[in-house]
Amino acid sequence: MIYLDYAASTPMCDEALNMYNTLNKEMFGNASSLHDAGGHAAYALDFSRQRIADLIGGQKEGVYFTTGGTESNMLAVQSILNGLTQHKKHWIMSALEHHSMYNLAALLERQGYELTIVQPDKEGRITRDNLLPYLREDTGLVSVQHANSETGLIQDLATLSPLLRDRGIFLHSDAVQTFGNIPIDVAALGVDAISISSHKVYGPKGVGAVYLRPGTPWRPVYPETLHENGFRPGTVNVPGIAAFVAAAEMMTKQMELHQERYARLRQYFFTKIQERSIPLRLAAPENNKIERLSHILGCFFHGYEGQYVMLECNRSGVCISTGSACSAGHHEPSPALQALGASGREALQFIRISFGKTTTTGDLDVLVDILTDLTSRQERSLSR
Repeated sequence: MIYLDYAASTPMCDEALNMYNTLNKEMFGNASSLHDAGGHAAYALDFSRQRIADLIGGQKEGVYFTTGGTESNMLAVQSILNGLTQHKKHWIMSALEHHSMYNLAALLERQGYELTIVQPDKEGRITRDNLLPYLREDTGLVSVQHANSETGLIQDLATLSPLLRDRGIFLHSDAVQTFGNIPIDVAALGVDAISISSHKVYGPKGVGAVYLRPGTPWRPVYPETLHENGFRPGTVNVPGIAAFVAAAEMMTKQMELHQERYARLRQYFFTKIQERSIPLRLAAPENNKIERLSHILGCFFHGYEGQYVMLECNRSGVCISTGSACSAGHHEPSPALQALGASGREALQFIRISFGKTTTTGDLDVLVDILTDLTSRQERSLSR
């Protein structure tokens, strides 16, 4: 099997597996228990909290562990909104957000919050000019994804945060795709909260974290919650968290090496696509004005629906996707793709290819052969 869907999930690395197995055997106590076994687990949890804070340039007190990116998004946004004064009932998110944010928006609407969805400019950027007309006296929070999971487009959060800070508006960012892939410094970005996930960085599934800048007002979604300083309920998964940290440290150390290799693989793939005249084009065209994650290639394959292309690749032992795994089964145009100007038909022709640590040019050659065959079938069909 050739796996090219690393933006959806990654296998656990040896560092994470070893840490997970060791702690499950030797440090399995409940971190809230007062005996020695609980104390050992609490120490491991405290150490993990500090390490995550170090990796993002934050403070240990601002790290809260969760079950993953979706829960991190939901708890971060809702907790901050809960902590604001009663008249701050308006919040903003970009049209490029992950499916989990759209689910959250529906819930918050029922709770009396008003949402404004801001569209990007023609290059896919959320800019100060995009945002400024929608800021109001009752705006409490803005959420802008650090990098889109379908196109890899990276938003310049550092240019947005001063605009919001001057108006007393808090900034949250879904950094699930960027954490471990590009440097994140919460102070330099000026964000008040970020969401991150373990299984995108070769850690275990079911683990993630929220960073809330100390001093940011928040109130728990679940009242009287005792775990994670009241942020979420449930016994803390210490072995999973420690494995997450081990994976994140490994990825951070190798970050530059990986990004250079992904850029070479990206160039190799598109060179092959051009040589074979395959009707594949990027959903967000290359532009030097906006950064993107090199390992995510969101494309339209002209003439075929993305689900058909994905299934044909799967039949040949190659795993790609048609977008975010969290929206699988929803055969509707992606709001993010439509925000970038794609028609409904184009959006349904979307496929996503994403590289990982072990991806090779040989893997891409196999994929290119499959896409070449699909192109030939299409040409034969049209010539009849």
